[in-house]
Amino acid sequence: MTHAPLARSSLSLAIAALLVPTFAAANPVSATDSTAVSAADAAPTSLDAIQVRGEHIPEPMLLSSQVMSLVSKEDIDRQGASTAADALGRVAGMSVSQGKYVIVRGLNERYSQALLNRSPLPSPEPLKRVVPLDLFPTNVLETIEVQKTYSARYPGEFGGGVINLSTAVVPEAPFLKLSYGLSGNSETTTQPGLTYYGGGDSDLLGYDDGTRKVREPFAQALASGQMISVGEHFSREQLAAIGASMPNAAINLLQTSDSINPNHSGSVAAGTTLEFAEDSRLGVVASAALSNSWRSRNGVQQYGEARTGTAEVLSQQQYLSTSNEARLNGLLALTWEVGKHTLGASTLYVHDTEKQARSREGFTWQASQVRRNDATRWIEREMLNHQFTGKHVFGEYDDLTVSWRGGHARASRQSPFEREINYFQDDFGFWRHLNNTVSLGDVNERIDSAAVDVDWRLPSEREIILSAGYAWSETERDARTRDFSFLITDTAPFYNGYQRPDYLFSDYNLYQGYLELRENTGANGASAYTASLDNEAAYLELESQLTGTVRATAGLRWEQATQGVNPRNLFQGGSTLPGNTLDNDYLLPALSLTWNFADNLQLRLAASQTIARPQFRELSPLQYLDLELDRMTVGNPYLQDTEMLNLDARLEWYFNSGEYFHAGLFAKQLDKPIEAVVSDDVSFLRQSFVNAPEASLYGLELDYRKYLTPAVSWLGDKRIFFNVNYTYTDSKVSAGASDQVLLYNGSALAAPLVVRDGSQMQGQSDHLANLSLGLESGNGDQLTLLVGYASERISARGTFDANGVQRQPALMQDPGLSLDLVGRKYFTLWDVPMSVSLEARNLLGEEYHEYQQLGGGRIDVNRYELGRSFGASIEARF
Repeated sequence: MTHAPLARSSLSLAIAALLVPTFAAANPVSATDSTAVSAADAAPTSLDAIQVRGEHIPEPMLLSSQVMSLVSKEDIDRQGASTAADALGRVAGMSVSQGKYVIVRGLNERYSQALLNRSPLPSPEPLKRVVPLDLFPTNVLETIEVQKTYSARYPGEFGGGVINLSTAVVPEAPFLKLSYGLSGNSETTTQPGLTYYGGGDSDLLGYDDGTRKVREPFAQALASGQMISVGEHFSREQLAAIGASMPNAAINLLQTSDSINPNHSGSVAAGTTLEFAEDSRLGVVASAALSNSWRSRNGVQQYGEARTGTAEVLSQQQYLSTSNEARLNGLLALTWEVGKHTLGASTLYVHDTEKQARSREGFTWQASQVRRNDATRWIEREMLNHQFTGKHVFGEYDDLTVSWRGGHARASRQSPFEREINYFQDDFGFWRHLNNTVSLGDVNERIDSAAVDVDWRLPSEREIILSAGYAWSETERDARTRDFSFLITDTAPFYNGYQRPDYLFSDYNLYQGYLELRENTGANGASAYTASLDNEAAYLELESQLTGTVRATAGLRWEQATQGVNPRNLFQGGSTLPGNTLDNDYLLPALSLTWNFADNLQLRLAASQTIARPQFRELSPLQYLDLELDRMTVGNPYLQDTEMLNLDARLEWYFNSGEYFHAGLFAKQLDKPIEAVVSDDVSFLRQSFVNAPEASLYGLELDYRKYLTPAVSWLGDKRIFFNVNYTYTDSKVSAGASDQVLLYNGSALAAPLVVRDGSQMQGQSDHLANLSLGLESGNGDQLTLLVGYASERISARGTFDANGVQRQPALMQDPGLSLDLVGRKYFTLWDVPMSVSLEARNLLGEEYHEYQQLGGGRIDVNRYELGRSFGASIEARF
């Protein structure tokens, strides 16, 4: 379908009105002197003097008209952040969800976009198109730039902000760094936990040794295009052979560990610059890192309903899960500078594997039984990103700049032989087998992209820069899941149901006919889909120094995108569920203005229109288990794009080098925002997505940074670093009696039955605050106290029955208060410069808590202790 023109076109008209007279003023021509121009007239024109009032304003803030936050390498080191997600959690107006997704100004991760050197990235997550930022270790990053106001040169998918991760630049001097770290957690390290053998020692590196490989005849059966169950295509003897080819004890048998090992990490980074001529040099930067960490969760999960206006617990289960995460990453970057030309090539590789063992037991109200669920999982994520960039400067006065970039990236997620075994407790207190599942998941995504930007400083008396650009990207995804179970047949002895898992699923039981393999994969495309997003864009932008103290940028971006999700039938014959295609084009205007009205004081104003698209899984009408939330989720093929109007104002005062005070206001109007909704399904929660009619959001940001010199001589050259930021955000979803929402099954409901009118948006916290208080010396020694706070937020909306009575309360999260302490000390050992770093995290022992609350009742959907973490690392520099 073709999207209707934006209703709010006044901003586009305003920008068009601004562009015309600006061009006319830049090149005034009268009727009498429109003839030939003399050679003298053609000489370069002297520009009007610009009044400089920014002695302490950092260059990125001085040259840009946008509201932005910059996380430097120094900031990353001060925080002791190990991933991009960790570093961004301290930025004003930002918080982190699930340890890897960034919430900007109260808008959840779907409204923000991450770029690597301004190129788009693929996502290895099967449930999201957004990139998890825990994948990017800080050792490969130079800076992180968060642009909170939209400019036409960036992709139109913009809500909270654009996060641009920048990798290494040309090193000024050769370097070699080696580091090793050791850490632990009070709830995990040296504590009892769960594990399973899996692939043995090679699992510690995150690579399977072949244990989980799909072998014959199972591989041949999967490729046959037939449902693998007894019948026309497979005999019982063939099914027994297929079942016997699956790994058994290595993945089925949970084991307890009396003491979980500590976490280890190591990295190496090197760089040099090769000089070829006076104006030609080649910079080479390479890095690699390997880490292995453990995390145990000992918690409680409750299920309930609001039957009488009060949240009531119906079932409760205790659980223990232990995850072992192995991560390997590597970066190779080449930068060649020749005069005014720069060429770059880089490759980034990230491999991340999580090996999880979990056991959960408790009373289930539906069956009136005590039940147990044992599960093992192996989730392997991988991303390989290749980038090529160029920047070329032309003209005697460097008036013309051409920048280009191209990228090819692939991401995958493999989850072979995910195993779940369910038991019930009999009348004598013994565990008896109830059922089981075996799942194989596979997600592959590819992004190809290319873009070019041209910036031309016009030969006018007033500085005017005309920019134009073109961008293209193509994203393709293929995802599939195959589900199986082993059924105990009627001929099996009674005691088989009480056997240990490796005995129960033995070759003997299969070949004796006591077990039968059956496939449960959903037909008609219910377990596989292909998805694509083809995006093409062009923009025109004009930046001008209107007066000696006022700088303005006006731009217009045309963006056309075709996004489709198509369920795929894995089996021959039969129908396929309908897919969905969104074919939209937009004109997205952006206007910003910076007024440097006094020394080191400037005011920024900005307005723009942007969009947000549904994610692939959200559009797919398939049911799947969200492992992070441990919740069944089904997509909604009737979702539409969200359109946004963004308004910003920020006052900036830079009273000294590296010191500032920022105060900003922002407001957003969202048409058809996408919200997560939960409903009950007998004995568990099911999550889906809907377009709410509309929402509004506004807020206040304050950010203050100051260095203080202590008035005590014994501190020597040390200084105190103080940084505090606070964000207040308020949002309101509007849902009138005449509004309707479309559910995943195509049925239309009155919007107030799904989205409560006046409620806050999903993911938005009213209050966010961060405090950094540190002591730093001239040689780099530092000790920093980090405090963070986020108030409660909605993780998913509840639902109402046809009479407007709330059946499932909204799911809430309360991140609470965090307290960390990070320190670094530099010294020399055997003439080698070295440093040691110490860190202590979550010193207050904050817990993870997701809950439902109504009428004085409370349901703990998921609750566990996060524990306190302590770590130490050492680094040598050569």
